[in-house]
This record gives sequence, C-alpha cells and structure tokens, in this order.
Amino acid sequence: MPYGQQKLAIFDLDNTLLRGDSDHAWGEFLIQKGLVDALEYKKSNDGFFQDYNNGTLDINAYLSFALKPIAGQPADVLAALHADFMATCVAPMRLAQADALLAKHRQAGDYLLIITATNDFVTRPIAQLLGVDDILASNAEQKDGVYTGKPTGIPCFKEGKVTRLNEWLAENPFDLSEACFYSDSRNDIPLLEVVGHAVAVDADSALLVHAAKAGWPSISLREE
Repeated sequence: MPYGQQKLAIFDLDNTLLRGDSDHAWGEFLIQKGLVDALEYKKSNDGFFQDYNNGTLDINAYLSFALKPIAGQPADVLAALHADFMATCVAPMRLAQADALLAKHRQAGDYLLIITATNDFVTRPIAQLLGVDDILASNAEQKDGVYTGKPTGIPCFKEGKVTRLNEWLAENPFDLSEACFYSDSRNDIPLLEVVGHAVAVDADSALLVHAAKAGWPSISLREE
C-alpha cells in the first residue's frame, strides 16, 4: 500500500497487548535474580505501580528508579538478562487475541505503532517480538553506548504521549483523524481524545466511564 494511503494503528503495550505490566514485571524479575534489594525495591516498585493505576504517578521519579539498576552495565550482560526476562516473564503475558488484532491491522495494510510509558530498554525487544513497525517509549539515556540510569527527553506518558506522537508525525505524516488507538488506562485519555477511533481495551474504571460518555467502544482481548 502506498505510504500516503496507509492508516495508523496505535497500541498501548502494558495491560493492552500484554496480560500484565512489563515495567512492573521487570522490577519483579530483578528481585528474583537477586540484583536489587528485595524488600526496598519491591516496596518502591509496587508503590509506583499503584500510583500509575491511580493516575498519580510521578513519571520522572519512576523512570529514575526503574533505570538505575541498568546503569553502567555491559551491553552483553544486559542483553542476556533481557533475553531471560523475555522468555520467563514476557512470553506468558502474550495474548492470542492481541496477536490476532495486530495481525488484522497488519493484513489491512496499516502501520503498527506501539506507544508506551515504559522505557525503551524494556520495551523495544517486546515491540520487535510483536512485529510492529515502530515504538515510541520513554527513553533511557545512553553515553558511549552505556546506560546512565537516567531518563532523557519527554517521557511518553499522559500528555507526553501526545507530544511525542506529534513529533513522530512530523516525520511520518499520518492522518490522526483516520488513526485508531487502543488502550486500557486512564493515563492515555489525552491521546485517545486526539485520534479518530479510540478503543478502550480491558479498561480501568476511570477509562470505562470516560469511554462510555465519549461513545468509544470497549473491548476485551483476554481469553475467556
């Protein structure tokens, strides 16, 4: 299909295309591997996750927390660790109906874009596994190919998702009035409101209410 005729299909990742949250799961994985202090890290990881679900997350504080364990680590060590994470944690999160939805849009000739608040170290390999065309994620800073443990740029969260998408659209001129966006979270309402076809997926309570008022469809990708 000619580029100018393609439609954009946008997907949130965690709890939308996956059964669970890859960001929180990465933290649990680090605890299981003994790479962080179990009690302190779990307390903070769970606390940030609850803040996210409540719509009150301080994204910069969370990203600094989440990225600290990979700071200064050799690339080969991180690659092996992430491959283990993909096999033990991400694979069980796969959803057959989510894969089918991606396949449906792919077959229609749509351009598939994941947009996620989770950092790109965690999510880029997941996007590759799911076979999408591109991903926008919160960016982990690197210097000379080594992670610093700090975020960089505008976090891909709440209104930041809209900002990051608009920056991407400057180089990839799709029509948002014809685009769809699938998400589970109240945190994505700003982006859901700017696409032509918003879809709530296994949505939290706040998004369910908002979707009903806005006339957006609500679907489930979870197996019965």
